[in-house]
Amino acid sequence: MPDRSPTLAAQARLSHDLLQAVRRDAPLVQCLTNFVSMNYAANALLAIGASPAMVHAAEEAPEFARLSGAVVINIGTLSAPWLDSMLLTAGSAGRAGTPWVLDPVAHHATAFRRDAVARLLDLRPAVIRGNASEIIALAGGQSAGKGVDARDAVAQAEESARALAAARQTVVAVTGETDYVTDGSRALRITGGSPWMPRVTATGCALTAVVGAFAAVSRDDPYAAAVAALSCFGVAGASAHDQAQGPGSYAWRFLDALAALDAASLVRASPLRA
Repeated sequence: MPDRSPTLAAQARLSHDLLQAVRRDAPLVQCLTNFVSMNYAANALLAIGASPAMVHAAEEAPEFARLSGAVVINIGTLSAPWLDSMLLTAGSAGRAGTPWVLDPVAHHATAFRRDAVARLLDLRPAVIRGNASEIIALAGGQSAGKGVDARDAVAQAEESARALAAARQTVVAVTGETDYVTDGSRALRITGGSPWMPRVTATGCALTAVVGAFAAVSRDDPYAAAVAALSCFGVAGASAHDQAQGPGSYAWRFLDALAALDAASLVRASPLRA
């Protein structure tokens, strides 16, 4: 048996409880996400037990945010009209007390994206989920990332994540071979997953959406929500890897594993590490 401290054991138990809450409550998760990820992210939300709503038009998205359990904003295929809607929706979510999650896809690639993410950050997301290169750049550091690809290791982004979380009073989840979650004071690493994950488009975007589902049932503790969501991906991802023959079979096997995930496995085979 792995050696886990009481703190890790307690957090694993909380992840178990939050997964059960997602499946019991089926929270409505509004996703303003990119065209590439819409289908896979929606299916991941359904697999985990949540209810997806891909509502992004400025004419209705801000109003819809007041009805949702959580909002997810992903800037992958950004455009001026989408940015207007994202800003209005994040503002509406904040006023309504609806937690919202930011996925700053390739925010450092162009001036348009840098300006967009700066304006979104001022609207105070509950959780920021990105790869190591995105988080390093978001904290003001020099990353090796190009476009959406991570060219930095998660370990290199841990200090940036802690600084960003503390400065913005948010939770930062850095994903990669071993994930890292921090709120500036607390921090955990999460193992599991599969080497196939980076070769299946929208896996990271789907994870951000699932973080939203957990944020909806853990409004007072977005850190616990992020840890639980990443734990589910870690355990389900490793399970799917055992039978996959490549990225194509992995994509659907992962959705099956997410749907079949036994909440008890988040305690029994906890992927949490200090």
